[in-house]
Order: sequence, then structure tokens, then C-alpha cells
Amino acid sequence: MDKQSKRKSGLSESFIMGVIAIVFLIVGYQTALFIHNAAVTKIVAGRDHPDTVYVYTQTSEAVRTNSPHSPRAENVRANAPRKKVENFTFNPNTVSVDDLCRLGFSQKQAQSIVNYRAKGGTFHRKSDFAESFVVSDSIFKRLEPYIDIPLVDLNVADSAALDALPGIGGWFASKIIEHRTALGGYSYKEQLMDIYRFDQEKYAALADLVVVRSENVRPYPLWTLPADELIKHPYISNMETARAIVLFRENNPRSMCTIKGLAEAGVLSSESSSRLEKCLIALPSE
Repeated sequence: MDKQSKRKSGLSESFIMGVIAIVFLIVGYQTALFIHNAAVTKIVAGRDHPDTVYVYTQTSEAVRTNSPHSPRAENVRANAPRKKVENFTFNPNTVSVDDLCRLGFSQKQAQSIVNYRAKGGTFHRKSDFAESFVVSDSIFKRLEPYIDIPLVDLNVADSAALDALPGIGGWFASKIIEHRTALGGYSYKEQLMDIYRFDQEKYAALADLVVVRSENVRPYPLWTLPADELIKHPYISNMETARAIVLFRENNPRSMCTIKGLAEAGVLSSESSSRLEKCLIALPSE
């Protein structure tokens, strides 16, 4: 019985000591963690909002608080070196690292934007630039009036520029150029929907990114081309129509040589005439 009692007593003492040790370990860990967090906490001033304290914890995540600055934070902010920030017009698809730094980005942020472009990324709209993870709301609000992303002119764009448009790709880029050649140049951007499988949804996705500038539109020489050239136009359906146009212009005065005149004479269908009326047509020669 004495041996058993001693054994039970020994087990109880060991168990109690083990529990105490575990408690001390937990308390010690929590204390060390608290001290560590306090040591790595940094208050950073001079960021986007002068009245905001940015607290950086071990997770490197900035936590904004709008509480008044402590005297220490005010001192840090007052003595922090001020970076000169400039505002000027720029294209986020071509701007350099140096110019991005002049606009207020850090070297790391600027390089991140350039790396995104190098991997094939494109900022189609201002909103695309705003969604970049290195562009804060305050910086975008300041720079938005200076962002200049040129529209793609359908009559001068090459296949690479068209391919870069959202939802286009190589196949549609080639079809856009083919249709441009057949038309003799786009007169209005809705003509994109003439292309096979280029539906309203695809057009709506890029309508605000493309343009047809009048200075780049070449008037279509409807009143001078021979029938074998007229037949190539998408809105002139067949050789019979093409020959009828030539016959009409050869036998009518210049004043009657209009799309309306061709429609009234029955040379053009209502669909063809409505499409051609929207096109830039060269005036008939004297």
C-alpha cells in the first residue's frame, strides 16, 4: 500500500508540474507575441492623407485610423522628407518608370505598373488604371484628369492595335482590316457589326475605345468606279446592281446622282441605300 500511495502521489505531482509548465509556456508565448507586435508596429506619416495614421503590423497590412495623431506621430510627419509630386498628361500604357515616380508613385509601384504592361497587360480605360492594386483612390482622383488613353482609329489602326482591343484577338483583327479594305474605309464605327459574328454585345464592349476620325476617312468614289470594282463593295450586292449604277450615272444629270436617286430608280434596295447613305461618298465629277 505504501508503494502504491507513493506512486499515486508521484503521478499527481508530475501531472500538476506539467500543467503548470504548459500554463507558463502559453503565458510566455502570449507575452513574447505582444512585445514583438509592439516592436514592429510603425506609424508612418506623409502618405495620401495627412490626417491619417497608417499602422503597419507584422502582416505588412496598412490599417488606417482617423484618430488624432500622437505627439510622436506628429513629429515623424513634420520631419519626414517631402517628395515633390507633379501633375502632367500621361498615357499609362507608355509612361516610363521615371515619369510615374514624378507623378507620385514609389519606385516599386512604378516598376509594378511597367511589369504589368511587359506581361501583356493593357489599360483600355481610366477605370482599368484605377483598379491597379498600386493605385490608391486618392492618387487616382488626383491623376484622373491627366490620364490620356488614345482611342483606336479604325481607319489607321494596324492588326496589333486591333488585336489588343478587348474581345477581338487575331481573327477579328484581320476581319476588321478586310472589311475596311472592302468599304474603302470605315465611315462610322457601327459598320463593325457588318462583320460575321461581330454582334451587338461585342460592339458594345469596345464602342467607347474606337473612333472613326473624319480626317482619316476617304470618300468612296461611287460615281467613277467601273462595275467590276463596285461589286467589291459590301453594300452593292451583285454585278447586276453594279452595272445598273454605271448605267444610271451615264444617263442622268449630275444633280440626280445621289443615293436617294439610285433608290428611287430602283437600282438599290432599301437596305443597301440606307447603308450607303451613312457612308462618305465622293461627289460625282463634272
